[in-house]
Amino acid sequence: MKTHRLRIASTLFAACLLAACGGSGGGTQQGGAPFVVNADGTSSFVSSALGTTLAALPLESLSTAESASLTYMREEEKLAHDVYARLNTLWGSQTPVFGNIAQSEATHTEAVRLLLVRYSLPDPAANLGEGLFVAPVLQQLYYDLTAQGSTSLINALRVGAAIEEIDILDLENALPTIDNQDIRQVYANLLKGSRNHLRAFVQALAQQGVTYTPAYLTTDAYTAIVTTAFER
Repeated sequence: MKTHRLRIASTLFAACLLAACGGSGGGTQQGGAPFVVNADGTSSFVSSALGTTLAALPLESLSTAESASLTYMREEEKLAHDVYARLNTLWGSQTPVFGNIAQSEATHTEAVRLLLVRYSLPDPAANLGEGLFVAPVLQQLYYDLTAQGSTSLINALRVGAAIEEIDILDLENALPTIDNQDIRQVYANLLKGSRNHLRAFVQALAQQGVTYTPAYLTTDAYTAIVTTAFER
């Protein structure tokens, strides 16, 4: 189901664009150690603190579903980072949102990498440069989303919001299949981060005079997120 949704993601999002879907961070607060949330909503892992936290949790047996999810999530978080890094080169002079969130996403994909190491799983992103992916569907999404985001700042911000919607759905779908404490803790914070980043992109669009319409989340789910404050 997840792969199928991602296969059609670029097509649906392109249609959404055609239909005209509708400042840097301050001090940090602890958002559930080892996770920090900045005043602008950027939400990041602290790698050293995460390592300490994971080491204190039991190393449980790994199911096939958990293994597959970790492998995929490593690249999915890398996708977010790489798209935002690319869009920052195009639009960074007009908004800090892509650069700030790209830095956060780098810590997200690193958090999943630490779980891969912890469970002695191969890293699909090892030695891959920016914009390169093992999963074909993610490779195509990178091409499609960076192309869409290069056409205008508003479309770039819509790309960011859409990526966060996809991340939210994938994490929500994955969590019921996962019972290992360490994976659940990382995923819960990834989910919080995606909700915060969605809020940040929606706010950036509002500053451009654009009301964002969700591309993947239900209206109720989307509204529940964007009408509440950044999660600390």
